[in-house]
Amino acid sequence: MRTRRTPIAYYFVALALGMAGGLVVSEVSMSTRADLMGVHWLVSLLLLALGVLVLIMCVQVHRYAKGERKELDSRFAVNALIMSKSLGIACAALLGWYGAQALMSMGHASAPYYASVMVECLVAAAVCLVDVVIGAVGEWLCQLPPDEGPENPEKRGPKTGRMPDAVQKNRTD
Repeated sequence: MRTRRTPIAYYFVALALGMAGGLVVSEVSMSTRADLMGVHWLVSLLLLALGVLVLIMCVQVHRYAKGERKELDSRFAVNALIMSKSLGIACAALLGWYGAQALMSMGHASAPYYASVMVECLVAAAVCLVDVVIGAVGEWLCQLPPDEGPENPEKRGPKTGRMPDAVQKNRTD
């Protein structure tokens, strides 16, 4: 299976969509006086814990790829890669969501409610930024060297344009 790195454009699209959602929620919250803005501190803590867990998993895969670890379940490696990709994209969207709410609250920072919303959202946005970096680094850490398949540079043979002797012998017969 050949996987590709997540293009940086995907992160920017997720960030833009998250910002649009955060702006809409902020506007609705301000116009209807509903309590829709902000984030609980537990969410920031859980996002940080999830980022650390994904990083630990990706480091284990990297240790295996470097040969420092003897065994590793292939499902574990694939799951670590999928989780790092998901963490990066999801936290990019959440970064936009919380960042937009923090920006909208800055204009009303003199009010205690908006001041607390701004602090909560800035902390959550910082945690999400850390998680986006962890997701991108985790993808890099999960790269495995090619095995015995056709992608292995040692198995390709010389690039002289010459066919192996056995193939040439069959062609001349």
